[in-house]
Amino acid sequence: MIRNVLPSWKYRLAGCLLLLAGVSTVNAQGSMTAAAAKVNDKMVKLFGIGGLKGLASYGSGILVSENGHILTVNNHILVNTTGLKVHLYDGRQYQAKVLFREPELDIALLKIDEEVNALPHFEFDKEAARPMAENGDWILAFSNQFQIALRDEPMSVQRGVIMAVADLRGRRGVFDAPYNGDVYFLDVIACNPGAAGGVVTNRKGELLGILGRELKSTSTDTWVNYAVPIQAAVDVQRDDKTAKVSMAMFVKDAMKGTYKQSTKIVRKDLGGYHGIVLVVNAVSSTPPYVEEVATGSPAEKTGLRPDDLILYVEGYSVPTIKIFRETLKQYGPGEEIRVQLQRGSKLESVKLKLGNQPKVPVPN
Repeated sequence: MIRNVLPSWKYRLAGCLLLLAGVSTVNAQGSMTAAAAKVNDKMVKLFGIGGLKGLASYGSGILVSENGHILTVNNHILVNTTGLKVHLYDGRQYQAKVLFREPELDIALLKIDEEVNALPHFEFDKEAARPMAENGDWILAFSNQFQIALRDEPMSVQRGVIMAVADLRGRRGVFDAPYNGDVYFLDVIACNPGAAGGVVTNRKGELLGILGRELKSTSTDTWVNYAVPIQAAVDVQRDDKTAKVSMAMFVKDAMKGTYKQSTKIVRKDLGGYHGIVLVVNAVSSTPPYVEEVATGSPAEKTGLRPDDLILYVEGYSVPTIKIFRETLKQYGPGEEIRVQLQRGSKLESVKLKLGNQPKVPVPN
């Protein structure tokens, strides 16, 4: 009987190939584990306003300087510009404050209140100088989704692939996404509660993008998982002029204290009438709580109530009464604005159509 037997050298070759494949897999796993550890040291857990239905009170961020500057997403946990809590990779806890925001990029820069130094951090300008990633590139996604980390526990890590690079067309409730440029669409479910401000890196731990807030696609009405590339740039309005602002430029200028946030065209008159009477503006940081609503006003017709806390106007954060009033002056009679507010333990979104200013001035 004739047996179909491979020569012994072929068996040895096959064995060597299998062994090499195993070694390669182990080395790859080891290198990604080391990269994950380095990235984790450069990330922070953020704790601020939230804890409501649909609004987590925690988030993620990255260190962009050794002195405690933090880049994150400009979302609801930053509504209170002071009193934010930051937990570092080693469990150290600090207070932080918001220095600057850029609504068009949907990002914000924070700073740890105490004097710190020699913190592990991303050299953001160098990271952003590299070319963008491409479809099919392997990625790692890091964040504090679902509050998996509280003190010195490591961030969650997910492995996946960039499925596509395309324009973001998303919304949350009635609000369109503040940023609508190119993003990395991911094949991992990375945009969960607490993930906003997390990062996407390559397998070496090199920074690729910032995980965005939870959004649904405006075309498919399904949740999207995405990251904004660190090379992102947008056209913004500054004093009636258009300027180009990149994420790297924002980080650089904001750390210097020279960044000028984008604005809308400021009206010379009082703007449109809304009929919202706010609480007494006792201190500069008083949030815009509604005290009463004028009878027959646009606010009453919309359904605003006393004790509502106004969070956003047209996607712009309004953490204080002063900022709320300045923001409302930018919109004239007949314009319809989107307002996001906290009512009890719920987040509400309403559309407010402004009217003409009454002949007899009313408080606003």
